[in-house]
Amino acid sequence: MSRKRTFVHVHLVSDSTGETLMTASRAAVARYDEVEAIEHVYPLVRSDRQLDRVLAEIEDAPGIVMFTLVDGEILARLQSTCGRLGLPCIDVLDPLVAVFQSYLNVQKASRVGAQHELDAGYFRRIAALDFAMRHDDGALPDDIDEADVVLIGVSRTSKTPTSIYLANRGVRATNLPIVPGFSPPPSMFQAKRALIVGLTASPERIVALRENRLIAMNADRRASSYVNRQEVAKEVTFARKLCAENGWPLIDVTRRSIEETAAAIVALLADRRYGTGVTEAF
Repeated sequence: MSRKRTFVHVHLVSDSTGETLMTASRAAVARYDEVEAIEHVYPLVRSDRQLDRVLAEIEDAPGIVMFTLVDGEILARLQSTCGRLGLPCIDVLDPLVAVFQSYLNVQKASRVGAQHELDAGYFRRIAALDFAMRHDDGALPDDIDEADVVLIGVSRTSKTPTSIYLANRGVRATNLPIVPGFSPPPSMFQAKRALIVGLTASPERIVALRENRLIAMNADRRASSYVNRQEVAKEVTFARKLCAENGWPLIDVTRRSIEETAAAIVALLADRRYGTGVTEAF
């Protein structure tokens, strides 16, 4: 019997992109198995006119209000309306900012969208994204050592989306598909800077993803070794053996999100940087 779900309206009001609010809100909702949030996202709220629309929607669909706002007048209007309606109104960053202010004994800056300024970090992420796109799916020139990470794995182990997600964190990533009889290019053994990481998954998971791909392409699945359970199992075994023989860490993505896989890779990079030499599977 399916459990009854509780739906809650969550209003996310930001004078910037709203990404911080979405991350915080989804992390909180994930703690409750039977709760599903109906998100109302309002980015770049910086004028009374923009706030008027926000307040109207909050009145039409009451719920939890979360915000990251700098302008005092806009903030006061939002809090006043929520108080009148009896709705919780939460400054997501306030507790954290208060700790920093108390510990550092300095005044906080009141700049809208300060975390999204075009600083060196921003341009590093753009360069990493360009690198990932140019070096996708086996496009491995001799400059492989310009990469921070080289992802290898059989088809449908989320190599490309993981590379792109890592790029958004400033990590230069490329990826290389493992096919039957695959032999790594010499540059992979000569690389001194790049960390080579294998991605794997259960044969059942890979077959399911491949079948969905063939359906989307209107391709014939009946005689294809691409979705043959035994052939896929051989591919997975070959890839695992290849990583084990070369001491490359292996991450099982069967039940991992892209974010979790990327976090494990970032941890491996940190371990390597501090000389621990971690190579175990995740």
